Order: sequence, then C-alpha cells, then structure tokens
Amino acid sequence: MDAAEFRKRGKEMVDYIADYLEKIDKRQVFPDVEPGYLRPLIPDCAPQDPESFEDVFKDIEKIIMPGVTHWHSPYFFAYFPAASSFPALLADMLCGGIGCVGFSWAASPACTELETVMLDWLGKMINLPEAFLAGKDGQGGGVIQGSASEATLISLLAARTKTIRWLQSEKPELTEADIMSRLVAYASDQFCATLGTTPCCSFDKLLELGPICNKENIWMHIDAAYAGSAFICPEFRHLLNGVEFADSFNFNPHKWLLVNFDCSHWQIPLGRRFRSLKLWFVLRMYGVTGLQEHVRKHVRLSHQFEHLVLQDGRFEICAEVVLGLVCFRLKGSNELNKALLKSINEAKKIHLVPCHLREKFVLRFAICSRTVESTHIKFAWQHISQLATDLLKTWEQNHHQQ
Repeated sequence: MDAAEFRKRGKEMVDYIADYLEKIDKRQVFPDVEPGYLRPLIPDCAPQDPESFEDVFKDIEKIIMPGVTHWHSPYFFAYFPAASSFPALLADMLCGGIGCVGFSWAASPACTELETVMLDWLGKMINLPEAFLAGKDGQGGGVIQGSASEATLISLLAARTKTIRWLQSEKPELTEADIMSRLVAYASDQFCATLGTTPCCSFDKLLELGPICNKENIWMHIDAAYAGSAFICPEFRHLLNGVEFADSFNFNPHKWLLVNFDCSHWQIPLGRRFRSLKLWFVLRMYGVTGLQEHVRKHVRLSHQFEHLVLQDGRFEICAEVVLGLVCFRLKGSNELNKALLKSINEAKKIHLVPCHLREKFVLRFAICSRTVESTHIKFAWQHISQLATDLLKTWEQNHHQQ
C-alpha cells in the first residue's frame, strides 16, 4: 500500500467507523457466538502472498463483527464505560502515524513533554493538590499507564522502593533481603483506598484513612479508576477530599472522559506510545464544560433508572447511587436474581453484569455509552421489568409444584 492508496483506504475506513458508530444501536449488543467461533473462519496460517485491502476489509463484517460485544451501544450497561469520541479516534490515527517509541525525552521530546503537561491539565481539572503536579519545576507529575492495574502496580513498586531506601538509611546493617521479608502491604477486600469501587461504586473515607497512613509513614495509593473523572464537576469534588494525604492517585480518562482505551516515564514497559495526543485533542475540542456535561448527563440517567427501580415494589436498590452506576436486584433469593440476569443476557436486547455485595447476588446497571439517552433507559427498564414478570410467574409455579 502506497501513500495514494492509503489516502483512499483511510477515507473508506473513516466512513466505515463513522457508519458503525452512527448505526451501532441497530446491532445486537452481545454476539451470538460460542468460544472458538473464529478459528474455523480463517486459515490456520498466514498467507504466503499478499492479499488485497478489499479482501481484508470484507472480512471485518464477515469474521470480526459477529464476535464483537458493542461497548459503545446505547444498550450496553455492563462493567463501566469505555469512553470513545471522534476527536480521540483522530488523535489515535495521528499517534499511529507518528509512530514514535517514547522511552526517553530524546526519543521524542514532544511525546514526553505533552504527556507531562496534559497530566497537569487533568490534575488541575480535578483540583489535585499542587504537590501532585509537575508544573515548571514541581516534584510531582503524572504518567499515562495502560490501565488502573498497571498504575496500582507502579505505585506498589514505588512504595516498596521508598520504604527500602528509608530503612537502609536508618539501619545500614539490614540487607535488602532482610527488609523485603518484613514488608507489609495493607489492603481492604477492594485492594487499596478506592473511590468508586468496581462492584457498587462505593467510596472509602480518605479523611479517616489518610491521617493514619501519614502518622505510620505508610504509602497511601488511591484508585479512582472510574469515579475520578467525575471530580471535574464541582458538585462531586468533595468525594476526593483527603487526597492531600495520599502519595499516589490514579484515574482512567478512558472510562468516562471520552478518551479511547489505554490512557491512565514511570511504567513497566520501556517504550510507550504518544498517548497524550488523545488527551490534548479531547480536552481542547470538548473543553472542561463539555466534559462536565457528559458526566452530569450520565449521572442524571443513572438517577432516572434508580427512580424507575424504586417505583417497583418487587425490586430493591442495594447501594447508594452516587455517580453513573445503579446496583439493584429482585427482592428474593440469589437464585432468582441469577435467573433474571440469565434471561436479560440471553435476550441480548441489553447487556448487564452482576456483582456480589455482602453475600447477595446483585445486578449492576452502568450508564456507559456516549450516545445513551433517556429513551434507552426507559426501554431497558421496561425490558427488565417484563422479563421479571415472566420469570416470577414461572418461578412461583415451579416452587408451588415442589
């Protein structure tokens, strides 16, 4: 493929992606495939001779799309949002086009410097204390990691290194092995100090945890993977109070700030992509107000769903609805709720996943898509409500017979 063909095919691909996203609500949100579906559809080894772009392109709809879960569908309410926006997609193209491997400043100065500045922009948007920012000569600063899991691992490694160095200066007679064998990491059942836990979006009390960590000289890491993006709205910023006690903090713009996945110098891999371009494009083309409106819309829609659930006496809400997640269930056994989730996901009109809260099997309804509207929420609730009605009829009959 030469530059002339790339121009032509690039336009075709942009059209394909725009059509896909524009008409995504017409596609079944969850695929009709079994594990292993793909292998029989493609040759068992790579082709000896080159194939045409047309051949490859045809196979997207034939082979790939039948096995895609459509995360950006307005009927996708599972997990947490995986943000996407057109400015971010364009930035991803540019990132791939420049194709630098930014393992040091000299390897690509813009790659290193834009990332430092973009992370300061984000830090200021959520009012992080000055100490967290790089500034012109600050001691802080942020780095984009691939995921919250990587960010947490990096923080753990940093905390361990800092503790070892401190102990070695206090007690030079101790070897690194002596120290390592005695180190202790404190965690809750959600791992670390968390703002917006995965099962139910609950918030740890930083103002209680923080002073204890500081007094005992314990490194405190805060994981706000999902909820962190909401702190750009002044009405949710109080949820971050106590961050001043922390040593490290992470959140995922790719969950809620319309920046495509893998956006969260200190890192596991040596090389890294020019990922800050996505932040730069999105923050400039939406502005803080546009992103605040996106977050607020999702929160409004979650409260709309909560309100619908509360009007139905058969259901209960299982955790306070703070942001864009509603945890709910039918009043009754875990088996009943497992059966309800099974019927929802087998119908494939919408997609949900469960969690366990204090031994209870709970359904999670997460507002995810950039294009989700009030009508999709009403549709989802009517659908769930009808399936519950059908299920309860058969459930009662079966249990009476027994």
